[in-house]
Amino acid sequence: MRKKIMFGGTALVAAGITVFSATPASAHGYISQPPSRQAFCAQRVVTNCGGVEYEPQSVEAPKGSRQCSGGGGFSALNDESRNWPATSVGNSVNFNWVLTARHATSTWEYYIGNTRVALFNDGGKQPGATVTHNVNLSGFSGRQKVLAIWNIADTANAFYACVDLQIGGGGPSTPTPTPTRPTPTPSQTPTSNPTGTWKAGTAYRAGDTVTYNGVTYRCTQPHTAIQGWEPPNVPALWATA
Repeated sequence: MRKKIMFGGTALVAAGITVFSATPASAHGYISQPPSRQAFCAQRVVTNCGGVEYEPQSVEAPKGSRQCSGGGGFSALNDESRNWPATSVGNSVNFNWVLTARHATSTWEYYIGNTRVALFNDGGKQPGATVTHNVNLSGFSGRQKVLAIWNIADTANAFYACVDLQIGGGGPSTPTPTPTRPTPTPSQTPTSNPTGTWKAGTAYRAGDTVTYNGVTYRCTQPHTAIQGWEPPNVPALWATA
């Protein structure tokens, strides 16, 4: 009888571990402007990216990586042979994060190569639905890849985003693709629906208006809509008009 009780307890512990490990992380976020690689994948500007096309906010992996994917499952983000568009910017850049779920934050880091160009310490506070960091890149010029890392305070994980820039072009932090940008076929081009009913799969620009459940909303951050991001669910992306 004693052995049976011990076996049952062990089985219960194992089951508990299984249930715990299967629980998905609750925090998600990515850089929407200048568009990160996952943002371009979600907008289908760069195609055949795999699952990140539908989950640009889910590039999560253990802390300490220097890969665009964080070493996680979205390995297409690490592929330097792809024609990632580079945004033309000046020497001071605002990086805008959209957080679909907010999590206590330790630090935000920005790297070019092995050089950390900026660090923002939140000290464990919960961020807002959107976060903007102004980063001085005056020590760099030409085409550069910026790796941004959102370090979570109470887990061992971080969220990763790579942003390709053309620094010193004098332009604003808005998408200005390089000549090597791929041209999407009609079937790959996100639909535009600036004044109709909200629809998943549509690429919305700041200022576009939609209706959802009889309410009119105005887009505040460029993004491609996915299921779960209905306007009332993501105030970081939509405001009532």
